[in-house]
Amino acid sequence: MDERVLVAYGSANGSTERIAETVAEVLRTAGITAEALPAGTVTDADRYEAVVVGGALYAGRWHKDARRFVRRHRGALSRRPVWFFSSGPLDSTASQRDIPPVPGVRRAMDRLEVRQHVTFGGCLTEGAHGRVAGMILRSGKGGDFRDFAAIEHWAEDVARELGAMTSP
Repeated sequence: MDERVLVAYGSANGSTERIAETVAEVLRTAGITAEALPAGTVTDADRYEAVVVGGALYAGRWHKDARRFVRRHRGALSRRPVWFFSSGPLDSTASQRDIPPVPGVRRAMDRLEVRQHVTFGGCLTEGAHGRVAGMILRSGKGGDFRDFAAIEHWAEDVARELGAMTSP
């Protein structure tokens, strides 16, 4: 299969970037050409047959680079299969139940007919940048809540769906 897939992400402190890289690696293992790139650096989404967009959640909104990517590439995204993921809850809720997309992400999903959205737990550890991150860490609410087994399973589902799309 020579499907080219972009995994674009908005990440402030690297947690969402690591999730995006994991998704791309699982897709590559399935024989799909995939690359994970910061959403703000992508200039041409038309080069890809499918796109996964991920954004860190901050105060109920996706990271600004993920939001801008979706707006800037709306035309290209509307013509190909798209999946979304969010990362953010700094607790185990994402591993315990399905967390619906935040309202802005839901609106983008509806406009673009996104195939699926999933929310993964986030990660906020010492050294994170930003005033709010510092406040969260000082309150003792940081930690790494990413479930890489769940991330890999979801990426395998995306790979299977892509394979089904390209099979004769």
